[in-house]
Order: sequence, then C-alpha cells, then structure tokens
Amino acid sequence: MTYLHNIGAYFLMIKDIFRKPTKWSVMKNLIFKDIDDLIIGSLGIVAFISFFVGGVVAIQTSLNISNPLIPKYLVGFATRQSIILEFAPTFISIIMAGKVGSFITSSIGTMRVTEQIDALEVMGINGINYLVFPKFIILPFIDARKSTFLLLLIAIFG
Repeated sequence: MTYLHNIGAYFLMIKDIFRKPTKWSVMKNLIFKDIDDLIIGSLGIVAFISFFVGGVVAIQTSLNISNPLIPKYLVGFATRQSIILEFAPTFISIIMAGKVGSFITSSIGTMRVTEQIDALEVMGINGINYLVFPKFIILPFIDARKSTFLLLLIAIFG
C-alpha cells in the first residue's frame, strides 16, 4: 500500500512543479546555471574516464589477439568498433547518471540542512518549482547521445 502512496505523492509533486511558476527572468538564470553545473561540469570527468577506457580496451584487445595470422591493424579496428557500439554509450550514460544524480542530491541536501528551502517557502516562493523545474527543462539536454561523439573520439584517441 505504501507503493501506491509514494506513486501518488510523486504525481502530486509533478503537479506542484507547474502550480505557481517563478518569474521567467529568475527561471532563465536558474536554467543556465543548471546547464553549466550539470552538463558542462560533467564533460571533464567523462572525457577523462573515456580516454582511459579507450586505452584499456586497446591494451586488452591487443593482448587477447595473439594469433600471428591476424594483422595488427585489426586491434585498432576492433577497439574502435567495441567503443562505438558498446562502451561509449554505456559508460557515458552511467557516468552522467552518477555525476548528475549526486550533484542534484548534494545540492538539495545542502539547501535543506542550511534551511534555504524553508526560507523559500517563507518568502512565498514555490520551492518545488524553483528547484525542480530548471532540472526538468534541461533533462533532454543531458541525453548522453548528444555528447557521445565527442567523447567517442577521446576514447579512440586513448
């Protein structure tokens, strides 16, 4: 029964996101701040991990293909294919989910501890709209497929 209660509370929270909107001038700044924090701030760690994943895949492929009848350029081809088809989308999705999720959780947790969310409610600002709506708007931009090409090149270079 608690599952139904939690699902209902979730849909009520989604309704509250759109209930009392914040002014567009304030919301625009929050959206750009979240784009910088969540998307652009994540590219460094994803590029770093992609570079080393590409290197490890190349080393493992070269160690496992030890047949003298197989040409050496096949190692690079197999590495490229495995990174393009499997590793790049999977690793980018996992890294972005972890980075974005931990950033959002820590920022909202810090705001709760320092009573900033309570201050928003005292000032009459819809806290759910102020905190969740910008992240809801940039959700399509966090899609890993859009950044896969750049990080794919970094992984192949690694």
